[in-house]
Amino acid sequence: MMAELQQQVPFSFQLFVAGDTPNSVQALSNLTALCQAHLPGCHQIEVVDVFRDPGRALSEGIFLTPTLLRTLPAPVQRIVGTLSDTRVVLEALGLEAGSA
Repeated sequence: MMAELQQQVPFSFQLFVAGDTPNSVQALSNLTALCQAHLPGCHQIEVVDVFRDPGRALSEGIFLTPTLLRTLPAPVQRIVGTLSDTRVVLEALGLEAGSA
């Protein structure tokens, strides 16, 4: 049931990064891999570089990078870091590793 719901509900992410710093590159790579493995075809990733768009980061309350916002489905979830612990990230996003 959960897997069927995930296929129907689009997931939208905003990843706030600091240019091409190692942690930012790793966070994008980890998020891309996680979405391909657990949300194939039903996700969207927007990368926001805080160096190029600092006002947007401030308006979203982003003070550390990398920071991931899951904007859909509601409510908004926020995770700070490189997203390297897949199990923790899945749980934080409401996607249990066993059901995705």
